Amino acid sequence: MTRFALELQYDGSHYHGWQCQKNVITVQEVLQDCLSKILRDTIAVVGCGRTDTGVHASHYAAHFQYENEISDDFLFRLNNLLPKDIAVHTVHQVPDNFNARFDAISRSYRYQISTIKNPFDRHFSYVFYRPLDVDLMNQAAEILKKHTEFGAFCKSHTQNKTNICDVTEAKWTVSGPHVTFNITANRFLRNMVRAIVGTLIEVGENKIDLNEFEKIIESQNRQRAGYSVPANGLFLENVLYNRTDWKLIDKK
Repeated sequence: MTRFALELQYDGSHYHGWQCQKNVITVQEVLQDCLSKILRDTIAVVGCGRTDTGVHASHYAAHFQYENEISDDFLFRLNNLLPKDIAVHTVHQVPDNFNARFDAISRSYRYQISTIKNPFDRHFSYVFYRPLDVDLMNQAAEILKKHTEFGAFCKSHTQNKTNICDVTEAKWTVSGPHVTFNITANRFLRNMVRAIVGTLIEVGENKIDLNEFEKIIESQNRQRAGYSVPANGLFLENVLYNRTDWKLIDKK
């Protein structure tokens, strides 16, 4: 059996997240079904992590095993079979022990806020009309990098073995009507980015000061943090790996 890694993108608007679930459509289910048809075998795909209902991915990685070689027209055939809101851009042959989830060095997310109503942007931005103090939000974002325990921003009743995350980037930028948050860490807890963004918005509205924001982190209490922003503004932006032993098979 040979192991292959795929790099793909998807618009999560019409999916109940990445992971297969009963009675709902997910990205993993659709991808597995198309791969199984193309390769004429039952293919199981392992993704780099879960994305929730409505969350998008501009860069997602997954792996699968297959006993034969990949044909030259594999990506062309796969993308023709996949729906328009999922696209696979590269396929690599990877070491037999490669794991898309556990071998990721870091993950980066982007959350986009739009300060105006834009019908062409409605699936990909959280429309927020009230003024925000972005400089203050960036000061609060810097505080995130001083901490490693993020239970205050984790969805309740999850079975995490640990709430420890190493946040290396957390920054807001403004471009025209868009206010964008970028965050990178070695791992993320469930609902973590959306809870952080919701809390930082409250900082930007001067509802929470910087001292209170740090106390929320230290409390490890989800009820003390801000609301969870809508899923449609969130993108998995990048997943980083050590690619020393990757062999590019096809690229589109």
